[in-house]
Amino acid sequence: MLKRLFSRKWLAATLLVIAAMAVMIRLGIWQLDRLEKRRAFNARVNAQISQPVLDLTGNAVAADLTQMEYRPVVVSGIYDPQGEVALRNQYWKDQWGVHLVTPLKISGSEQVILVDRGWIPGNDYQSGDWSQYIEAGEVSVRGVIRLSQSKAELGRRADPTPAPGAGPLTTWNFVNIPRLAEQVNQPLLPVYIQQAPDPAWSGLPYRSQPELDLSEGPHLGYAFQWFIFAAILGIGYPFFVRRQERERLKHKVHIEAPKVNEDFL
Repeated sequence: MLKRLFSRKWLAATLLVIAAMAVMIRLGIWQLDRLEKRRAFNARVNAQISQPVLDLTGNAVAADLTQMEYRPVVVSGIYDPQGEVALRNQYWKDQWGVHLVTPLKISGSEQVILVDRGWIPGNDYQSGDWSQYIEAGEVSVRGVIRLSQSKAELGRRADPTPAPGAGPLTTWNFVNIPRLAEQVNQPLLPVYIQQAPDPAWSGLPYRSQPELDLSEGPHLGYAFQWFIFAAILGIGYPFFVRRQERERLKHKVHIEAPKVNEDFL
């Protein structure tokens, strides 16, 4: 059978089947790799959300906050509305709008941290006047630590680079802290806070927390599917070739069989 599969007649088809099986196996391995990354992400997030609330004062400001994403945090300080920006294309109950991200000067420190204060309607954003959402005086912010982001997980969408002399960007796709630090001109911490809803706060901006899916997802099932497809193709193809060869031989024997002389009979 092996010799037949690699004969001149079947060589192209055999190579095509081998290539298809290799692609399917690679896709299965890719799904297993995504599963392992998903498990590692879940473990990291679960470890952080189970931590006690981090009081972002004193020595905590100098800690490696980039290793604490999704850990609950509380911080006090004063907002600087001059450095406020908007995150575009945010939705609240199917209503289009933006999130306001505002620098917060931490009390008792020279450090500043960005705070995603929540959602406002698109009409208010387009007016260009967000002064009605200023929170004056010292505030206490509760939320979770989030990491800086420079691009989408899928696709190539990123924030534009301002033209020389164009001034700071007021609308962003992501909380890109290194880029924002260039226009805020303050010592920003390398993470930001997504502010949590507060029963005592009923107005705008509407606070929200990240929606986390901590399941393992469909990756294991997809991996099995790709491996099964590869096995079916690898087992089924030789049987297909054998059947085709048998049919060809039967047809050849039928054609080459001597005809009976009916006149002689």
